[in-house]
Amino acid sequence: MEITVDEDACCGAGQCVMTAPEVFDQRDEDGVVVLLDPAPPPVLLPLVENAVAMCPAAAISVFP
Repeated sequence: MEITVDEDACCGAGQCVMTAPEVFDQRDEDGVVVLLDPAPPPVLLPLVENAVAMCPAAAISVFP
C-alpha cells in the first residue's frame, strides 16, 4: 500500500490523525496533514481506509 496526501486540499479536521496516528500527524501552525509513513505495514490498512473515508476534504489517497 502506498499513501499520498494533498496538503492543498487538507482542511485540517484531524480525522486522519485520530484514526491512524501511526501514519498521519498535523502541522502545529495550521493543522494540515503530515504523512508520517507513506508505505505503512498491511496491518494498518483498516485504519488507513477509515482515515480516507472520514477525511472531509478527500485529501488522502491509497494505492495498492
